[in-house]
Amino acid sequence: MKMFVKSVLCATVLTAAAAPVMAEDFAFKDQIEARQGYFQMVKFNMGVLGAMAKGKRDYDADLAQAIANNLKNAGAMNNSLMWPKGSDMDAEGLSDKTKAKAAIWQDGSEIGEKHQAFASATETMAANAGQGLDALREAIGPLGKSCKSCHTDYRAK
Repeated sequence: MKMFVKSVLCATVLTAAAAPVMAEDFAFKDQIEARQGYFQMVKFNMGVLGAMAKGKRDYDADLAQAIANNLKNAGAMNNSLMWPKGSDMDAEGLSDKTKAKAAIWQDGSEIGEKHQAFASATETMAANAGQGLDALREAIGPLGKSCKSCHTDYRAK
């Protein structure tokens, strides 16, 4: 019986001591997974519009407009909670969990401006996507460039 009580006491103390570390790791896990989910959604929607623009999928004005609206909403979303400082690939234990570079959080980072460029490009896409294939094609280039500019500077390959 004494051994059982000691085991339970020991387990309780270890759990209590480890809880703050586990809670912090769990928070980053959730935030990293949330931002990865956000980008998967953006990628999926961009893929459909890109396929239409390239002629690999029939142009459908209603679908193009719906998807462009999805992207516009994504661009307007405040996702700052998904980006806590220290949740980059250089942080201990995160190298295999994220491709976000630490440069996002460094002084002089242009991440805010790059997000604004993306948001602006999504607004342009939403204004044009349902107006015909040529209008979609005209808007997709700047939208793709806004994504690429951020990936180049702030995302590891």
